[in-house]
Amino acid sequence: MIIIHAGFHLQADKELEFLEVIYPLIAASRAENGNVAYDLMRDTEKESVYTMVEVWEDMVAVENHNKSDHFTAFASKAPQYLAARIEVKLYEGKEINS
Repeated sequence: MIIIHAGFHLQADKELEFLEVIYPLIAASRAENGNVAYDLMRDTEKESVYTMVEVWEDMVAVENHNKSDHFTAFASKAPQYLAARIEVKLYEGKEINS
């Protein structure tokens, strides 16, 4: 399982516009083969900071996502909303059954 955390530090005056653009990406990404979860989290302590938490079955699913029309369209628009570079962290994990 591949887990991705993508951190977005937004320009405060562009936050609502960003949300309008990212919600279609979320819906389309959740419908992809190999997607386990795709959730946008708002930071409760920092203004205009969000983290996309993605969970994929494998790297093939991640690579297909990164080539998808909805992802590439979002990626081309995202810089206009950002106050800093997107911070992306990838993790390899497995579910622990207790």
